[in-house]
Amino acid sequence: MRTWGPLTAVCLGTFMLLLDVTIAVVALPDMARSLHASLSDLQWVMDGYALALAALLLGVGAAADVLGRRRVHLVGIAVFATASLLCGAASGPGMLVAARGLQGLGAAAMFATTLPLLGALYRGRQRSVALGVWGAVSGAAAAVGPVLGGLLTEGPGWRWIFYVNLPVSVVAVWLTVRVVPESHGARERRLDWAGTVTFAAFAAALTYGAVRAGAHGWGAAGTLATFAVALAALAAFVAVERRVRDPLLDPRLFLKPAFSGVMVGALAFNAAAFSLMAYDSIWLQTVLGMSPVRGGLAFVWMSLSAFVVAAVGGRLLHGIPAGITVGGGLLLIGVGQFGMTGLDAGSTASALAPGLILVGVGTGLVTPGIAGAALASVEPQRAGMAGGAVNTFRQLGYALGIAGYGTVVTHRMGETLPRDAAHALAGGAAGALRGAFPEQALRSAFAAGLDTAAVVAGVTATVAGVLVIALVRPSAAARATVSEPVAGPVGEGVAAPRG
Repeated sequence: MRTWGPLTAVCLGTFMLLLDVTIAVVALPDMARSLHASLSDLQWVMDGYALALAALLLGVGAAADVLGRRRVHLVGIAVFATASLLCGAASGPGMLVAARGLQGLGAAAMFATTLPLLGALYRGRQRSVALGVWGAVSGAAAAVGPVLGGLLTEGPGWRWIFYVNLPVSVVAVWLTVRVVPESHGARERRLDWAGTVTFAAFAAALTYGAVRAGAHGWGAAGTLATFAVALAALAAFVAVERRVRDPLLDPRLFLKPAFSGVMVGALAFNAAAFSLMAYDSIWLQTVLGMSPVRGGLAFVWMSLSAFVVAAVGGRLLHGIPAGITVGGGLLLIGVGQFGMTGLDAGSTASALAPGLILVGVGTGLVTPGIAGAALASVEPQRAGMAGGAVNTFRQLGYALGIAGYGTVVTHRMGETLPRDAAHALAGGAAGALRGAFPEQALRSAFAAGLDTAAVVAGVTATVAGVLVIALVRPSAAARATVSEPVAGPVGEGVAAPRG
């Protein structure tokens, strides 16, 4: 390698932003007790971050090409660090949710510039080594997130899952200023602010509608109005993107079956594989009484299987069309989610292990190929747009999954418990309910909610897997083998930059 300095600087930022996708999962019950947070508050603690990242990723990436990638990356680190401090100092759920949204903005600025910076610095074999290291760091962030979150929550407290970002941010800024040179993309490109605003409005309204439906019902006037706003914003986004000279995402790409199939797979992947973890974590700690560390370790089965399959499968499956590996991986994720059904009042954490292993195996198959499949579905000059789109759809899927599964869990629990009690239990307030309801009733209600949500996740992954196999034909997917995909956040798939 020519130098490890720039790679270290970029990897530090990547590690932080990906760690914060999963590190908060294990801390949710403690947050609920400390801040008197409701279920919808907890949903937005997770969704605020993922939604901001998804909604702003394409727009920030385009702006960085014009304004300077290093400059935008440094601003992103500064915003992320400031938001982390605010998260740790939050005095109530509203402040925490707002700070998590600000964190997502900083993360979008870092994530959108990570691969372009590496692409401008390294060539040939050095680039392959750099991307391999970056992929390993990304995978490590996903694997250690729940465990590190459990250790910090059980030790100094949940606020330290955010404070730990501060010293890392200082080092990342110092290294970036010293060793990472500035680079630009097409500086004559016009920034698509209208597209950025309308897409963000669509994503926010759609997610808010799903969260609101859990508390007020799908047929409530406010819920329907929110979904109407989402549809209007989507229509505006499509209209804008068809007219601007430099669109963030050309809607005509969705006329290509392979591209549409990959985007469906990306949306379903994060939703089916990762979103339900938040409610599993609440069940493990609030209902089963596990400590944060033990609750975090329950997810190690998934992390280890994903890591092993991604590392070994990359060699053994070389040459197999990405549509087959991505679609097959989604089908395995679906089987894994179905394997986590059947919970009852007497179930323990071990009941999740077989399903988590299968979800991890599926994740290890999907991760290396999904970005390559996206690039193979478009012309080479649209590679950057396709890479940004697949990451955007993955984060949007995660945000929608958190919102949707929360609605499913509380609705199913509400069939045996009053609605207020169901929301309180799903929000981590089991202790306050034990005097009003028998322990067996609480355990049974939550198990039933998780069962139903797992079925929904399984169906989502299965349908998406079938669509990917049907739409992403071998003739298109085979070209993915030359696009140098690497592993990323919570299995985030991104493609190696060219240029």
